[in-house]
Amino acid sequence: MSVDKEETHQRFGFQRLKAAVHYTVSRICQKLGEDYRREFSRQVMAAITETAVRQCDIFSKDLEAFARHAKRSTVSPEDVKLVARRSTALSNYIQSKIEELNQEQSLKKKSTGKRRSRDADEDNRE
Repeated sequence: MSVDKEETHQRFGFQRLKAAVHYTVSRICQKLGEDYRREFSRQVMAAITETAVRQCDIFSKDLEAFARHAKRSTVSPEDVKLVARRSTALSNYIQSKIEELNQEQSLKKKSTGKRRSRDADEDNRE
């Protein structure tokens, strides 16, 4: 793919992502409006969308920089916690999600380990 085509492809993907964020922001505003009997103008929803997209862009660049600084090519949960450090609510939320994921992985490993040991037992019986 040529550079121009690749750039166009990336720009199209970004626009689709931004449209999806705008749709989600609109749905959230609509729900909040119903719950609190308020209305959100299109300009406000567009501003919220733009703010969210820009903040995600900043987060993504920071995450890449943190991973690169640690000489890794993969972003880790520690990088995500570092990005969220300035917002107590976000930091607490991310910490709880990381703990949930760790518990799920631990349960999966335990169940996989049991299956492996059962399989080994069956192989030994034969």
